[in-house]
Amino acid sequence: MTLALLLSGQGGQHPGMFDLTADHPEAQAIFAAAKPLLDGADPRDVVRAGGSALHENRTGQILCCVAALAGWRALGAAGAGRLIVAGYSIGDLAAWGVAGRFEPNDVLTLAARRAEAMDAATGAGFGLAGVRGLGLVALEALAEQHGCHLAIRNAPDSGVVGGACDALEALCRAARARGAQRAVLLPVRTPSHTPLLAEATAAFRTALNETAVRRPPPGSPRLVSGLDGTFVFRSEDGMDKLARQISTAIDWAACLEACREYGADQVLELGPGHALATMARSALPEARVHALEEFRTIAGVSDWVGRP
Repeated sequence: MTLALLLSGQGGQHPGMFDLTADHPEAQAIFAAAKPLLDGADPRDVVRAGGSALHENRTGQILCCVAALAGWRALGAAGAGRLIVAGYSIGDLAAWGVAGRFEPNDVLTLAARRAEAMDAATGAGFGLAGVRGLGLVALEALAEQHGCHLAIRNAPDSGVVGGACDALEALCRAARARGAQRAVLLPVRTPSHTPLLAEATAAFRTALNETAVRRPPPGSPRLVSGLDGTFVFRSEDGMDKLARQISTAIDWAACLEACREYGADQVLELGPGHALATMARSALPEARVHALEEFRTIAGVSDWVGRP
């Protein structure tokens, strides 16, 4: 049995995102490590309060990494055989923690620095839009027409574009007029994975170079680069891609293909929401797929993971 772990990006944060992990003993260190980065607030209290704060870029990136790391700590290997991990956007950074390449404290600190660099590079009035039902070539051309950029390749007929919010709204109207099944602004306030964030890539590369990289312990998941779906063998190459993905379009479809080629017959999304699980069901139709939040207890997740 091969288990693929998919680590969520921003957009799915909600008040119940830590319901399964909040009281788990193995997750307590992760929640404690996040508090200094959230002005002393416990991340569990932050999400329970809800509101727009959950989607502020810095807070959102920290919370997504907390969700992935807490879920992994609570789950452990859970009787799984081979493991592979891939992260979507900020989830790409969390994947380095799950794969044993970065200490959890370093992942959370880097998440904060990543968000700060991205905010400094763009300012307000930018975001992302999701479009489904148009081919990627057509979507990229439409983005260019509206002064936007293709940011994420999710599937042959599904992608994300980034740019100024007014331009994205016009793009969504045009996409729907051309037959797109869905074209909406996402609850993300930064044009991630576009050239608008070139300065953030440079700043984050500096932060990465100041962070110690660990040799992954035996049994750690195989790490996939969230930029292009290739396996990370040399940490130097992987960190370069981790920095570049901030300002370069990412290929999530290639990440799912890497999981399929690795033989993943179970897929578990760790993080807020279930968007990655939904995409995985289409890309890996023969695999058993769930999001952590679809279970009632961690014990239930463990039983499912260990079930042949």
